[in-house]
Amino acid sequence: MNKTDTSQNLVEPGISSGSVAIVGAGLIGRGWAIVFARAGWKVKLYDLHVDALDVAKKEIANQLQMLVSHGLGSQPDLIMQKIHFESDLAAALTDVDYVQECGPEVLDAKQALFSELDQLSAPHAILASSTSGFMVSEFAAHLSGRHRVLVVHPVNPPHLVPLVEISPAKWTDPDITQTAYQIMSAVNQTPITVQKEIPGFILNRLQGALLNEALRLVQGGYVTPQDVDKTMRDGLGLRWSFMGPFETIDLNAPAGLADYAQRYGRMYHVMAASQSTPPDWDKSSVAGVDAARREVLKRDDIGQRQDWRDNRLAALVAHKSKQEN
Repeated sequence: MNKTDTSQNLVEPGISSGSVAIVGAGLIGRGWAIVFARAGWKVKLYDLHVDALDVAKKEIANQLQMLVSHGLGSQPDLIMQKIHFESDLAAALTDVDYVQECGPEVLDAKQALFSELDQLSAPHAILASSTSGFMVSEFAAHLSGRHRVLVVHPVNPPHLVPLVEISPAKWTDPDITQTAYQIMSAVNQTPITVQKEIPGFILNRLQGALLNEALRLVQGGYVTPQDVDKTMRDGLGLRWSFMGPFETIDLNAPAGLADYAQRYGRMYHVMAASQSTPPDWDKSSVAGVDAARREVLKRDDIGQRQDWRDNRLAALVAHKSKQEN
Protein backbone atom coordinates (compact mmCIF):
# COMPACT_ATOMS: atom_id res chain seq x y z
CA MET A 1 0.00 0.00 0.00
CA ASN A 2 1.11 3.56 -0.73
CA LYS A 3 2.71 4.97 2.42
CA THR A 4 0.73 8.19 1.98
CA ASP A 5 -2.67 6.47 1.80
CA THR A 6 -4.56 7.49 4.92
CA SER A 7 -7.99 6.30 3.89
CA GLN A 8 -7.96 2.91 5.57
CA ASN A 9 -7.42 1.52 9.02
CA LEU A 10 -4.15 -0.32 8.60
CA VAL A 11 -4.29 -2.33 11.83
CA GLU A 12 -3.82 -6.01 11.06
CA PRO A 13 -6.07 -8.47 12.92
CA GLY A 14 -4.38 -9.85 16.02
CA ILE A 15 -1.72 -7.15 16.19
CA SER A 16 -3.46 -4.42 18.19
CA SER A 17 -6.81 -2.99 19.11
CA GLY A 18 -5.95 0.14 17.21
CA SER A 19 -5.82 2.31 20.33
CA VAL A 20 -2.61 3.98 21.50
CA ALA A 21 -1.56 6.23 24.37
CA ILE A 22 1.16 8.75 23.57
CA VAL A 23 2.79 10.09 26.70
CA GLY A 24 4.18 13.58 26.14
CA ALA A 25 2.79 16.23 23.77
CA GLY A 26 6.03 17.80 22.59
CA LEU A 27 7.40 17.72 19.05
CA ILE A 28 7.85 13.94 18.97
CA GLY A 29 4.58 13.18 20.71
CA ARG A 30 2.66 15.38 18.28
CA GLY A 31 4.33 13.66 15.35
CA TRP A 32 3.43 10.23 16.72
CA ALA A 33 -0.18 11.36 17.17
CA ILE A 34 -0.34 12.19 13.47
CA VAL A 35 1.31 8.88 12.50
CA PHE A 36 -1.25 6.79 14.37
CA ALA A 37 -4.34 8.92 13.74
CA ARG A 38 -3.89 9.09 9.98
CA ALA A 39 -3.54 5.29 9.97
CA GLY A 40 -6.97 5.00 11.58
CA TRP A 41 -6.00 4.49 15.23
CA LYS A 42 -7.70 6.01 18.23
CA VAL A 43 -5.07 8.21 19.87
CA LYS A 44 -4.89 9.44 23.45
CA LEU A 45 -2.28 12.18 23.66
CA TYR A 46 -1.29 12.81 27.27
CA ASP A 47 0.60 15.65 28.87
CA LEU A 48 0.67 16.78 32.46
CA HIS A 49 0.57 20.40 31.33
CA VAL A 50 -2.72 21.57 29.85
CA ASP A 51 -0.91 24.40 28.05
CA ALA A 52 1.16 21.81 26.18
CA LEU A 53 -2.03 20.08 25.05
CA ASP A 54 -3.43 23.40 23.79
CA VAL A 55 -0.27 23.95 21.77
CA ALA A 56 -0.44 20.38 20.50
CA LYS A 57 -3.98 20.85 19.17
CA LYS A 58 -2.92 23.89 17.18
CA GLU A 59 0.34 22.46 15.88
CA ILE A 60 -1.15 19.08 14.87
CA ALA A 61 -3.92 20.87 12.96
CA ASN A 62 -1.29 22.99 11.17
CA GLN A 63 0.78 19.94 10.27
CA LEU A 64 -2.26 18.08 8.92
CA GLN A 65 -3.11 21.04 6.69
CA MET A 66 0.50 21.13 5.49
CA LEU A 67 0.33 17.41 4.60
CA VAL A 68 -2.86 17.99 2.62
CA SER A 69 -1.20 20.82 0.70
CA HIS A 70 1.47 18.36 -0.48
CA GLY A 71 -0.98 15.62 -1.38
CA LEU A 72 0.10 13.50 1.60
CA GLY A 73 -3.26 13.23 3.27
CA SER A 74 -6.91 14.15 3.18
CA GLN A 75 -9.77 14.87 5.54
CA PRO A 76 -7.67 16.48 8.29
CA ASP A 77 -10.77 17.12 10.40
CA LEU A 78 -11.55 13.39 10.51
CA ILE A 79 -7.96 12.61 11.48
CA MET A 80 -8.08 15.28 14.18
CA GLN A 81 -11.22 13.67 15.61
CA LYS A 82 -9.26 10.49 16.29
CA ILE A 83 -6.93 12.35 18.68
CA HIS A 84 -8.13 12.77 22.25
CA PHE A 85 -6.20 15.05 24.57
CA GLU A 86 -5.70 13.86 28.15
CA SER A 87 -4.15 15.47 31.22
CA ASP A 88 -4.75 12.41 33.42
CA LEU A 89 -2.25 9.60 32.91
CA ALA A 90 -4.47 6.81 34.23
CA ALA A 91 -7.26 7.85 31.87
CA ALA A 92 -4.85 8.00 28.95
CA LEU A 93 -3.66 4.45 29.65
CA THR A 94 -7.14 2.95 29.99
CA ASP A 95 -8.11 0.47 27.25
CA VAL A 96 -4.97 0.82 25.14
CA ASP A 97 -2.74 -1.99 23.92
CA TYR A 98 0.25 0.14 22.94
CA VAL A 99 1.96 3.01 24.74
CA GLN A 100 4.51 5.34 23.11
CA GLU A 101 6.48 7.31 25.72
CA CYS A 102 7.88 10.70 24.69
CA GLY A 103 9.08 12.09 28.01
CA PRO A 104 12.21 14.06 28.95
CA GLU A 105 15.63 12.59 28.17
CA VAL A 106 16.54 12.43 31.86
CA LEU A 107 17.31 8.94 33.12
CA ASP A 108 15.82 9.27 36.61
CA ALA A 109 12.66 10.81 35.21
CA LYS A 110 12.33 8.10 32.57
CA GLN A 111 12.78 5.34 35.15
CA ALA A 112 10.08 6.89 37.32
CA LEU A 113 7.74 7.40 34.38
CA PHE A 114 8.06 3.79 33.26
CA SER A 115 7.31 2.65 36.79
CA GLU A 116 4.02 4.52 36.47
CA LEU A 117 3.35 3.13 33.01
CA ASP A 118 4.01 -0.40 34.22
CA GLN A 119 1.63 0.04 37.16
CA LEU A 120 -1.20 1.87 35.40
CA SER A 121 -1.37 0.13 32.01
CA ALA A 122 -2.99 -3.19 31.20
CA PRO A 123 -0.55 -6.10 31.77
CA HIS A 124 -0.54 -7.00 28.08
CA ALA A 125 0.12 -3.46 26.81
CA ILE A 126 3.39 -2.85 24.97
CA LEU A 127 5.44 -0.07 26.56
CA ALA A 128 7.66 1.65 23.98
CA SER A 129 10.04 4.56 24.49
CA SER A 130 10.93 7.22 21.94
CA THR A 131 14.28 7.82 23.67
CA SER A 132 17.15 8.85 21.43
CA GLY A 133 19.92 7.49 23.60
CA PHE A 134 18.92 5.42 26.62
CA MET A 135 18.86 1.65 26.28
CA VAL A 136 15.97 -0.36 27.72
CA SER A 137 18.32 -1.96 30.25
CA GLU A 138 19.04 1.52 31.64
CA PHE A 139 15.47 2.58 32.41
CA ALA A 140 13.36 -0.60 32.65
CA ALA A 141 15.48 -3.19 34.48
CA HIS A 142 13.60 -2.56 37.75
CA LEU A 143 10.12 -3.19 36.33
CA SER A 144 8.09 -6.31 37.03
CA GLY A 145 6.76 -5.99 33.48
CA ARG A 146 10.11 -5.33 31.84
CA HIS A 147 9.48 -8.12 29.33
CA ARG A 148 7.01 -5.82 27.52
CA VAL A 149 9.29 -2.78 27.34
CA LEU A 150 11.42 -1.80 24.35
CA VAL A 151 12.70 1.26 22.51
CA VAL A 152 10.80 2.37 19.42
CA HIS A 153 12.91 5.35 18.39
CA PRO A 154 11.58 7.63 15.63
CA VAL A 155 13.26 10.30 13.54
CA ASN A 156 12.07 13.88 13.97
CA PRO A 157 9.47 14.58 12.68
CA PRO A 158 8.09 11.01 12.64
CA HIS A 159 5.09 11.83 10.43
CA LEU A 160 7.48 12.92 7.66
CA VAL A 161 10.56 10.72 8.20
CA PRO A 162 9.30 7.14 8.53
CA LEU A 163 12.35 5.28 9.89
CA VAL A 164 11.83 3.71 13.33
CA GLU A 165 14.47 1.81 15.33
CA ILE A 166 13.13 -1.06 17.42
CA SER A 167 15.61 -1.94 20.15
CA PRO A 168 14.67 -4.59 22.74
CA ALA A 169 16.62 -5.62 25.83
CA LYS A 170 17.85 -9.17 26.22
CA TRP A 171 14.84 -9.87 28.45
CA THR A 172 12.21 -8.32 26.14
CA ASP A 173 9.73 -10.95 24.99
CA PRO A 174 10.49 -11.70 21.29
CA ASP A 175 6.76 -11.68 20.58
CA ILE A 176 6.61 -8.11 21.89
CA THR A 177 9.44 -7.10 19.55
CA GLN A 178 7.74 -8.75 16.59
CA THR A 179 4.39 -7.15 17.39
CA ALA A 180 5.99 -3.69 17.72
CA TYR A 181 7.60 -4.23 14.32
CA GLN A 182 4.24 -5.19 12.82
CA ILE A 183 2.52 -2.20 14.40
CA MET A 184 5.10 0.19 12.97
CA SER A 185 4.63 -1.34 9.52
CA ALA A 186 0.86 -1.12 9.95
CA VAL A 187 1.02 2.64 10.63
CA ASN A 188 3.21 3.20 7.56
CA GLN A 189 6.56 3.64 9.31
CA THR A 190 9.76 1.91 8.16
CA PRO A 191 10.98 -0.23 11.09
CA ILE A 192 14.43 -1.72 11.56
CA THR A 193 15.49 -4.01 14.40
CA VAL A 194 18.57 -3.36 16.54
CA GLN A 195 19.77 -6.93 17.04
CA LYS A 196 21.43 -6.21 20.39
CA GLU A 197 21.60 -3.17 22.64
CA ILE A 198 24.12 -0.47 21.81
CA PRO A 199 24.22 3.19 22.97
CA GLY A 200 22.78 5.53 20.35
CA PHE A 201 21.17 2.66 18.41
CA ILE A 202 21.89 2.74 14.66
CA LEU A 203 20.78 6.08 13.22
CA ASN A 204 22.42 8.28 15.84
CA ARG A 205 25.65 6.30 15.66
CA LEU A 206 25.77 6.86 11.90
CA GLN A 207 24.77 10.49 12.31
CA GLY A 208 27.27 10.87 15.14
CA ALA A 209 30.13 9.57 13.01
CA LEU A 210 29.36 12.18 10.37
CA LEU A 211 28.82 14.99 12.89
CA ASN A 212 32.07 14.17 14.68
CA GLU A 213 34.03 14.30 11.43
CA ALA A 214 32.27 17.50 10.37
CA LEU A 215 33.23 19.13 13.67
CA ARG A 216 36.81 17.86 13.41
CA LEU A 217 37.15 19.36 9.92
CA VAL A 218 35.72 22.73 11.01
CA GLN A 219 37.73 22.89 14.23
CA GLY A 220 40.86 21.96 12.28
CA GLY A 221 40.36 24.89 9.93
CA TYR A 222 39.84 22.75 6.83
CA VAL A 223 36.36 24.00 5.91
CA THR A 224 33.61 26.35 7.04
CA PRO A 225 30.36 25.11 8.60
CA GLN A 226 28.47 26.51 5.61
CA ASP A 227 30.54 24.45 3.15
CA VAL A 228 30.09 21.28 5.20
CA ASP A 229 26.33 21.78 4.89
CA LYS A 230 26.68 22.35 1.14
CA THR A 231 28.71 19.13 0.86
CA MET A 232 25.90 17.14 2.41
CA ARG A 233 22.98 19.00 0.83
CA ASP A 234 24.29 19.09 -2.74
CA GLY A 235 26.55 16.03 -2.56
CA LEU A 236 26.12 13.00 -0.36
CA GLY A 237 22.58 13.88 0.66
CA LEU A 238 21.20 13.69 -2.87
CA ARG A 239 22.15 10.03 -3.19
CA TRP A 240 21.44 9.16 0.43
CA SER A 241 17.87 10.43 0.12
CA PHE A 242 16.95 7.30 -1.83
CA MET A 243 19.70 4.73 -1.21
CA GLY A 244 22.05 3.79 1.63
CA PRO A 245 25.86 3.87 1.89
CA PHE A 246 26.40 0.23 0.96
CA GLU A 247 24.26 0.49 -2.15
CA THR A 248 26.01 3.78 -2.98
CA ILE A 249 29.47 2.22 -3.09
CA ASP A 250 28.12 -0.95 -4.73
CA LEU A 251 27.07 1.26 -7.68
CA ASN A 252 30.26 3.37 -7.65
CA ALA A 253 32.60 0.70 -8.98
CA PRO A 254 32.29 -1.35 -12.19
CA ALA A 255 32.19 -4.70 -10.37
CA GLY A 256 30.34 -3.63 -7.25
CA LEU A 257 31.11 -3.31 -3.56
CA ALA A 258 34.11 -5.66 -3.40
CA ASP A 259 35.66 -3.83 -6.35
CA TYR A 260 35.07 -0.49 -4.60
CA ALA A 261 36.72 -1.80 -1.43
CA GLN A 262 39.75 -2.94 -3.40
CA ARG A 263 40.09 0.43 -5.12
CA TYR A 264 39.42 2.74 -2.16
CA GLY A 265 39.68 0.66 1.00
CA ARG A 266 43.23 1.75 1.79
CA MET A 267 42.22 5.43 1.47
CA TYR A 268 39.44 4.96 4.03
CA HIS A 269 41.76 2.95 6.28
CA VAL A 270 44.30 5.77 6.30
CA MET A 271 41.61 8.40 6.96
CA ALA A 272 40.25 6.36 9.88
CA ALA A 273 43.50 6.82 11.81
CA SER A 274 42.92 10.60 11.91
CA GLN A 275 39.27 10.13 12.85
CA SER A 276 39.91 8.13 16.01
CA THR A 277 40.13 11.14 18.35
CA PRO A 278 36.75 12.57 19.36
CA PRO A 279 36.21 16.26 18.55
CA ASP A 280 35.51 18.78 21.28
CA TRP A 281 31.79 19.22 21.90
CA ASP A 282 32.19 21.68 24.80
CA LYS A 283 30.13 24.86 24.60
CA SER A 284 33.18 27.05 24.10
CA SER A 285 34.52 24.80 21.36
CA VAL A 286 31.32 24.79 19.30
CA ALA A 287 30.78 28.54 19.80
CA GLY A 288 32.37 29.29 16.45
CA VAL A 289 30.09 26.87 14.62
CA ASP A 290 27.08 28.28 16.44
CA ALA A 291 28.14 31.82 15.52
CA ALA A 292 28.42 30.78 11.87
CA ARG A 293 24.88 29.37 11.99
CA ARG A 294 23.53 32.50 13.68
CA GLU A 295 24.92 34.59 10.81
CA VAL A 296 22.73 32.54 8.49
CA LEU A 297 19.75 32.05 10.81
CA LYS A 298 18.85 34.22 13.78
CA ARG A 299 17.89 32.30 16.88
CA ASP A 300 14.40 33.84 16.87
CA ASP A 301 13.84 32.51 13.34
CA ILE A 302 14.56 28.83 14.14
CA GLY A 303 10.88 27.97 14.55
CA GLN A 304 10.04 29.47 11.17
CA ARG A 305 12.90 27.55 9.58
CA GLN A 306 11.60 24.35 11.17
CA ASP A 307 8.32 24.93 9.35
CA TRP A 308 10.31 25.42 6.12
CA ARG A 309 12.12 22.12 6.80
CA ASP A 310 8.85 20.28 7.32
CA ASN A 311 7.46 21.62 4.06
CA ARG A 312 10.59 20.61 2.18
CA LEU A 313 10.47 17.15 3.75
CA ALA A 314 6.82 16.80 2.80
CA ALA A 315 7.60 17.76 -0.79
CA LEU A 316 10.44 15.22 -0.86
CA VAL A 317 8.22 12.47 0.60
CA ALA A 318 5.57 13.21 -2.01
CA HIS A 319 8.18 13.10 -4.79
CA LYS A 320 9.69 9.83 -3.56
CA SER A 321 6.26 8.25 -3.26
CA LYS A 322 5.40 9.28 -6.82
CA GLN A 323 8.71 7.93 -8.15
CA GLU A 324 8.40 4.63 -6.29
CA ASN A 325 4.86 4.09 -7.52
